[in-house]
Amino acid sequence: MSGNALYTDLSGYYDLMCADIDYRAQSHCVLRLHQLFGNGGKRHLDLACGTGPHVRHFIDAGFESGGLDINQPMLDKAALRCPEAHFALGDMCGFAVARPLDLITCFLYSVHYSGTVERLKACIASVHAALAEGGVFCFNAVDKRRIDNDSFVSHSAEQEGARFVFRSGWGYPGQGERQALRLRIERSQGGETQIWHDEHPMVAVSFDELLALLAPYFEVQVLEHDYDKLLPWDGVSGNALLACVKR
Repeated sequence: MSGNALYTDLSGYYDLMCADIDYRAQSHCVLRLHQLFGNGGKRHLDLACGTGPHVRHFIDAGFESGGLDINQPMLDKAALRCPEAHFALGDMCGFAVARPLDLITCFLYSVHYSGTVERLKACIASVHAALAEGGVFCFNAVDKRRIDNDSFVSHSAEQEGARFVFRSGWGYPGQGERQALRLRIERSQGGETQIWHDEHPMVAVSFDELLALLAPYFEVQVLEHDYDKLLPWDGVSGNALLACVKR
């Protein structure tokens, strides 16, 4: 499998694949950032929303929340999780909204799914146009210069008698604007094991390059990638959380 094939074909396993993610902590951190830097409004959109776990937390916090994703099976599951929300099939690099939003989020490094620098520029411009005055765009990112191609994270889970092992890591060739999210899924049941490998093409940028793209549109706060504490980015770590206030 290649491209987004695994994302599509295994949409039923997506929540299991992300079972170790603390969606509550991530959502509550961004709510704090919105309180600190935002306009106080309650209209929210989650880009690359997947099956909607973040949207659920924003709705529970009193927001009028919705999601955008390119994958309809994911959106179908999101609608079951959050029947109050509006979910739309679309491209985060070229979307428009009927009413200005107060908060736009893009979790799980999904802004990198833009794929190219030009499409990332288009995503940033679309977000800026969709936000109300003083609106906030929050997302996390990885600096291509600090990627360790040998570093992976993994976790295991069980579902319907099968044991799954999920492994993911970044891959960057050292030059250019393309990196990859490498995925490996192992499913074992009844003495048989199936293994899927996939690579999702992602845009590669340094934080300096990313900040230059954001500067015409936003005042940017760069924070450590820590959802429990709000700390300024130390200038060294390769992951960061960005809170961007519309100019």
